[in-house]
Amino acid sequence: MNCWTTRFHLRRHIQLCCSLGRHVPFTQHIVKTSHLSISRRCGYAAANGFLSAYGNIALKKQTPHSHCSSPPLSRHQSTSQPSISYYQPPQSGVVALLPRSWIPYAELLRLDKPTGTYYLFFPCLYSTLLAATMTPSVSVMQVTGTAGLFFAGALVMRGAGCAINDLWDRNLDPRVERTKYRPIARGAIPPGKAIVFTGAQLLAGLGILLQFPPQCLWYGIPSLLLVTTYPLAKRVTYYPQAVLGLTFSWGAIMGFPALGADLLDNNAALGAAAALYSSCVAWTILYDMIYAHMDIKDDIAAGIKSIALRHENNTKVVLSALATLQVGLLAAAGVAAGSGPIFFFGSCGSAIVSLGLMIRKVQLQDARNCWWWFKNGCLFTGGGIATGMFLDYVAKYTFLSRRLPGF
Repeated sequence: MNCWTTRFHLRRHIQLCCSLGRHVPFTQHIVKTSHLSISRRCGYAAANGFLSAYGNIALKKQTPHSHCSSPPLSRHQSTSQPSISYYQPPQSGVVALLPRSWIPYAELLRLDKPTGTYYLFFPCLYSTLLAATMTPSVSVMQVTGTAGLFFAGALVMRGAGCAINDLWDRNLDPRVERTKYRPIARGAIPPGKAIVFTGAQLLAGLGILLQFPPQCLWYGIPSLLLVTTYPLAKRVTYYPQAVLGLTFSWGAIMGFPALGADLLDNNAALGAAAALYSSCVAWTILYDMIYAHMDIKDDIAAGIKSIALRHENNTKVVLSALATLQVGLLAAAGVAAGSGPIFFFGSCGSAIVSLGLMIRKVQLQDARNCWWWFKNGCLFTGGGIATGMFLDYVAKYTFLSRRLPGF
């Protein structure tokens, strides 16, 4: 094959690459076609030289949305599994089944990441089960229905809180690797539409709140102030997790008035609610401190403050202190509520085991490991505490049913 023929075939390959450019980058096509006519006999050296030069130029011109580009690795990423540097719609799960135009709103609700909903729901469930042991007249169906309403409220209000947070952080999220493809940050949802959508969620949350006894309305509304101010805390203090704890733990109060226990007239219920709320605040700071370690490098660059930055060198000491405080306050709530041995062995005992294991095993320099413990620690610790409370409630309910016929 002479040089003219080489150039002819090379031109045909370039035209083919251009026509397929929307789907296959030129440099990727080169790998598949370089062994064809352009790589034979006298045209071999010339063609390879051209391809090498063109490939280098193409690689330099690729945008962040290219199929072949790779982001710089942070200290929390492994070189064995390079991350993707462009947005990809969900490929599995419930969100992937939705119409394409709905996906940004589902992502704004974090439907693809339900762990936050569980963290918001657990304090509500704790207070419901603890209040149920203090109000024997409450039926099992009433306890179950109350827990179901709380879960619906947690789902809606967590979505509203995420939307409010993303609106506040729309100029910061693009500078953080983990958050730069959130719907508002990447421009999939304009701020105006996000505000309307958030308003709809808040109205839905109000509708759920109105299904509870009237006194719950007065206990629930003050939490909105915390929901709207948390995003500001990370700009002014290294302890925004404390504000998050006050917000996410509010449900630890709500279960008592939801089952008819008036906190202003019932000192035992007030003491149990105060201790349970404080315990959940400590738990929230603990798990969110682990979560914050995923973003340390980006937070420094973006000027975002967090407890992980403030205590980067002694994180596990702080985590251990928070765990001790959490379990101690949980036990105090049980004492105030008159809980039995099942609560102390089941709820407090499981919390000691799960928290101790997490603090010992979590690798704070590994973002993937931090995420694993954040996600699964929710079920280990939260599920263990809830199971102990539920079994204690069942034991008390069964005991009363046997002693009081017709109960």
